[in-house]
Amino acid sequence: MPVQPFAELIRFVRRNSPFYQELYAHLPEGVGDLADLPVVPQVDFWRANSPRDNTLLTAPLSEAVVFRSGGTTGSPKFSYYTRTEWREFTTAFGAGLVTAGLRPGQRVADLFYAGDLYASFNFILDSLHRCPVANVRLPIGGAAPWESTVPTLEEFGVQVVAGTPTTLCSLAEHLASAGRALEDVELLLFGGECLFGDQLPLLKAAFPHAQVGSLGYASVDAGLLGEAVPGSDPRVHRAFTPHTVVEILDDETDQPVDGEGVPGRLVVTDLRRRLMPVLRYPAGDRAEWVDRDAGVFRILGRAEEGVRVGPVSLYTQDVHDVVTGADPAGEVTGLQLVVRRRAGRDGLVLRLATSEPDDDRHAALGESIAKAVLDQRPLYASATAAGHVNPLAVEWARHRDLAVNARSGKLIRVVDERPHS
Repeated sequence: MPVQPFAELIRFVRRNSPFYQELYAHLPEGVGDLADLPVVPQVDFWRANSPRDNTLLTAPLSEAVVFRSGGTTGSPKFSYYTRTEWREFTTAFGAGLVTAGLRPGQRVADLFYAGDLYASFNFILDSLHRCPVANVRLPIGGAAPWESTVPTLEEFGVQVVAGTPTTLCSLAEHLASAGRALEDVELLLFGGECLFGDQLPLLKAAFPHAQVGSLGYASVDAGLLGEAVPGSDPRVHRAFTPHTVVEILDDETDQPVDGEGVPGRLVVTDLRRRLMPVLRYPAGDRAEWVDRDAGVFRILGRAEEGVRVGPVSLYTQDVHDVVTGADPAGEVTGLQLVVRRRAGRDGLVLRLATSEPDDDRHAALGESIAKAVLDQRPLYASATAAGHVNPLAVEWARHRDLAVNARSGKLIRVVDERPHS
């Protein structure tokens, strides 16, 4: 499907999606500028995008592939692609893999996760299949035991290993504990979470001849976001023009940031998707322009809408709802999600505000809240048990001690204390 003229796409969406029809009800009929559209409110977007009585989609759900986009067990989130949209999505991303460093004829192990409606394994496999250079694909998956994965990598002389940083480091730890290294691996391609400098020595020991880089930037809900840009900074990506339009918006005004080196939140508009339209959708990350004219930007960490802790994604509003439900007496007057890095692992801290943070009775409430969050997002507990993330922690504070925006005084919902430079 060709890229649609913007005005035609807006007309189609307003005519066929009740959600967008209501969101754009105040706008004139002939909207011709992207900046005239409001940013999609994520809470309302996902409320409308339910499996039953869906008011976001532009057609009945009769032909599509469905993937889970994260969320808690009580608030699952799903994304939908027609077969044409999925083919175009993976074709464009597959072309970006060449920029990421894939060379003709290389043997590639896909160690992303499959099943339970996760997209990453199928997405990478299909992107490799549609990549413009020949390659040999080994769909191993991230859940296979290392005892079988390592021999497969050795037998085929795998040259490229693709997976999350958590998976790649777990494999490296397994190799290190056995005093082994995979000499044939030339390229480690990561995606799905940040890679930190403290992980590089471990990877270098297990894969002594491998370069480490981003395979590209995408998500199952937002779609195409950026292709990898060669260089020393794996956070730098280039927008997938003309498939999508990437904007970086000022935190306070939601106006587009044109200057380079100015942080803001990243939103994306997909000019090809019609079943589940993505128009000025918050991708969940902060970014800054490196070269605005060329569409090159640097990812700076998570934005207010969500948080990524190792391999685990959580939506901010979901956590707020769980905390509220676990605190019937209303003891908690404020909440921040704090991401910290210790001993080479990410960890989530629930910073809870109350009038008397030193009161001993809050210990039991903190345990109850932590349990409720883990019950609703069991993947976090599984990742902790596997040694991929640090245990969920709770810290109490007074409301005045919560971090706020220096300009507006507004509460910051996500505080990322990891080293991103």
